[in-house]
Amino acid sequence: MNLTEAQLGEEYIVKEILTDDEELDAFLFTLGCYSGEPITVVSRKKDNCVVSIKDGRYTIDNQLAEAIFV
Repeated sequence: MNLTEAQLGEEYIVKEILTDDEELDAFLFTLGCYSGEPITVVSRKKDNCVVSIKDGRYTIDNQLAEAIFV
């Protein structure tokens, strides 16, 4: 399942990131979002969601959330 389907407040492990955009891949890697890392959806709004990765919280849009599989 992808992050748009994840339960709020539950910790998941990133299984894969499906994107053809290398810059986006590199950006997520700098945030600490890559395979094997824990991620938690903190809140969800209409166009985006807030995720917790390591010690940080980040707002990502739904299109990016759909590319992150847990």
